Amino acid sequence: MAILGAKTFQNYIAGEWVDAASGDTFESTSPADGETLGVFPKSGQADVDRAVAAAKEAFEDWRLVPAPRRGEILFRFAQLLTAEKEDLAQLMSHEMGKVLPEARGDVQEAIDMAFYMGGEGRRLFGQTTPSELRDKFNMSVRMPIGVVGVITPWNFPIAIPSWKILPALVCGDTVVFKPATDTPALGERFVELLANAGVPPGVVNVVHGGGGEVGAAIVAHPDVPVITLTGSRETGVAVTKAAAERLKHVHLELGGKNAIIVLDDADLDLAVEGIVWSAFGTSGQRCTAASRVIAHEAVYDQLVSRLVAEAEKLRLGVGWDEETDVGPVINRPALDKIHSYTEIGRDEGAKLLTGGEVASGDGLGDGFYYRPTIFGDVDPEMRIAQEEIFGPTVAVIKVGDVDEAIRVSNGIKYGLSSSIFTGDVNKAFRAMRDLKAGITYINAGTIGAEVHLPFGGVKDTGNGHREAGQAALDFFTEWKSIYVDYSGKLQKAQIDTDQ
Repeated sequence: MAILGAKTFQNYIAGEWVDAASGDTFESTSPADGETLGVFPKSGQADVDRAVAAAKEAFEDWRLVPAPRRGEILFRFAQLLTAEKEDLAQLMSHEMGKVLPEARGDVQEAIDMAFYMGGEGRRLFGQTTPSELRDKFNMSVRMPIGVVGVITPWNFPIAIPSWKILPALVCGDTVVFKPATDTPALGERFVELLANAGVPPGVVNVVHGGGGEVGAAIVAHPDVPVITLTGSRETGVAVTKAAAERLKHVHLELGGKNAIIVLDDADLDLAVEGIVWSAFGTSGQRCTAASRVIAHEAVYDQLVSRLVAEAEKLRLGVGWDEETDVGPVINRPALDKIHSYTEIGRDEGAKLLTGGEVASGDGLGDGFYYRPTIFGDVDPEMRIAQEEIFGPTVAVIKVGDVDEAIRVSNGIKYGLSSSIFTGDVNKAFRAMRDLKAGITYINAGTIGAEVHLPFGGVKDTGNGHREAGQAALDFFTEWKSIYVDYSGKLQKAQIDTDQ
């Protein structure tokens, strides 16, 4: 791949590739084998100021570009993503560590989002309503807001930027984008393709650097009225506090501690397949990952035995090897955190059934690999059943019936995704109603969102906003109500209604 080999990259501001004002840089290295992939600008306040100024200036024209024309640019972007899909997947496998099938899926989500939001350029629907007065017309329209600060994580480095940037663009907003420091090459490539698709200078700007320097500067900037962040709960709280003084629009997509319920009438073959995919896909580094399994006592022993057998078959290795099932975790601190929870689980009295160790040998020592880990005999109140680990670790909890299963599933501070395997339609519908989560799957795992439905969670998973689907447009626009009185006289609403 041409991008590998310590090439030096720049920020993209006002349509130009530029160095950080300080001249400082940082490296992006592969979590799979430590290879240096590129050198990137370590930006600061001056760079954010320059990018925001460019986005603010570009907004004045971009908001006036007809929405169908904005949508057509997104269609061209989707076509470029499609053409570059394999190269992007290969880069993702190197820079983030995903196995190639998952990396291709990550890019496909962005393709889907680009086509979907491109279509919104010919919709962006408001409402027309009858008036309570004669000779008067009422309607509502969506209005763009201004500069959007976009702060994204490393685990879906193409998909998540598409969830945020593309609806913002079709709505007429402009963007200052800070990719994760673990995946800057993918962020750079995303913006480069947007520019190639025809996004005008200044409409999208990318500023590389850390959250404390770049992210905080974007959040605090007085000319950035909208912030969208995917990250940890702690970061989300800090962003909310920093944005509160200026009453900014803030969208947060935060943590998860998702559960798969397996009842005694479940198809166990299907349940095992769904759990393994949901728990160990992306090495467990998904906000929708299944980190808890809640099993009916009648199937608990059989389910646990089969899960352990399947987990031990999974092959660890570099993501670009087509034979690899589980790639590395993102970095050393992540590896250390995941292993610390293995020790916590042991100390709490849970039974370690498989895994629980840093993987080495066969070249794995050059990267950050952790063996798929399953704990049994887990109490629902244990830390490994309550706290987000963000790694390939599953806690299996035994319950006596569907009521207890739903209580245990709901008994956490997060509420992103949920799942139940059952052959009973009545229990399935109860779960759909009673599980406190933004997403509920029936007879499927906890992962796999589609772009035309809202994505997000309840409780500490977010602050009520949603990504994807029509719901995304509500965050990136403001409603304006318009009244046209063509009676030729002053009519007073709620007063002259008897006329």
